[in-house]
Amino acid sequence: MKIVLIEDDTFFQQFYALKLREKGYEVEVAGDGEEGLTKVKSIIPQIVLLDLIMPKKDGFTVLQEMRNDPALKTVPVIVFSTLGQQQDIEKAKQLGATDYMDKSFFDFEKLLQKITQHTTSGVNP
Repeated sequence: MKIVLIEDDTFFQQFYALKLREKGYEVEVAGDGEEGLTKVKSIIPQIVLLDLIMPKKDGFTVLQEMRNDPALKTVPVIVFSTLGQQQDIEKAKQLGATDYMDKSFFDFEKLLQKITQHTTSGVNP
């Protein structure tokens, strides 16, 4: 299963990409929203993990552009952010986010559950 992780913080990039690869997932990492959108368009992954606060294009813009693109509008997106304020979560969901996860809790098992829940291929990557 292919995952695109769009995250500008190198610590979070490396931590989550490594943990997901250990579980057998193919992970492509993008360091900003513009690069992330390019990778999502070229790969068409099974799921996207999307930070909200990033350079070039923020997560809200990426999400909006994905939902306006017929090829990408059904790709599940888990907003993966430290912004836990209800208004940010609601805005992301209104723009088409599938789910939300606070990345700062480092709850990798919960992340795996959400990935499995929102992809059709289940647990086997």
